[in-house]
Amino acid sequence: MLSEHGVMIAPGTFYKWRTCPISLAQLDEAHLVNEIVDLYRRNKRVYGVRKMWHAARRAGLRLGRDQVGRLMRIAGIQGVRRGAQHTTTTSRDERAPRHPDLVRRAWKAPNRPDAVWVADFTYVWTAAGFCYTSFITDVYSRRILGWKTSMSRTSDLVTAALAQALATRRRASGEFTANGLIHHSDAGSQYTALAFTEQLAEAGISGSIGTIGDALDNALMESTIGLYKTELIKPYASTRNWSGLSELERETAEWVRWYNNERIHSSIDYMTPIEREVMYSDTIAQRGEVA
Repeated sequence: MLSEHGVMIAPGTFYKWRTCPISLAQLDEAHLVNEIVDLYRRNKRVYGVRKMWHAARRAGLRLGRDQVGRLMRIAGIQGVRRGAQHTTTTSRDERAPRHPDLVRRAWKAPNRPDAVWVADFTYVWTAAGFCYTSFITDVYSRRILGWKTSMSRTSDLVTAALAQALATRRRASGEFTANGLIHHSDAGSQYTALAFTEQLAEAGISGSIGTIGDALDNALMESTIGLYKTELIKPYASTRNWSGLSELERETAEWVRWYNNERIHSSIDYMTPIEREVMYSDTIAQRGEVA
């Protein structure tokens, strides 16, 4: 029966296996391997040993980091690795006025949500042609607040993401105000367009733009884009081609849901973005302060 299913095994090996009883330790290890594989699959098959160890602890598995690594090797699974990104999507309008850099790479400075939002967009090749996805991320919690997929790189690509981010906050709290909030981006023409700058002003958001051609001035957003490409776009494209905008929009929505609610981030003490914001709200409530 094993041979019929393509398992190349000698008869002597099979009979030897039958005469050797399986120990309880071997059974326990087999069950742990199954649990690790299930946890790996639930997290989009992207976690390496370090994140899998933290995810296992969150799931109630009392395992050491080296033990998790050994179980992953037994199962033949490993985390995804980021590749170098060489394509530049930014095209700037030399005539458009630019906001000053109000962030200056101080990514660890925000001590609350809605202090600094960062924004950027990337391209995705599909059978229907190039599509683009823009994101807005809260620096404090790493939560993706707004996103938009489009077949074009017009200002609507970024204005729609900002509108969604504002709507996300307003749905959560009727008292939300954007006063004091900084929106940071690169110098792309979409972010210096009149329609976008007017949208920022109307919402009471201060615009900020980093140094031209310097990815480090928007490093946190570059990291989010890198995760998006590594965890969703490339793995999906390795098995089948993206068909077009509708498919990209559907899969991006699911990835953003997972990213915000389930994906743990080492930069925020292995919490999810939603957990980070809930913990902040609970802390403020205990202090009797107003967030």
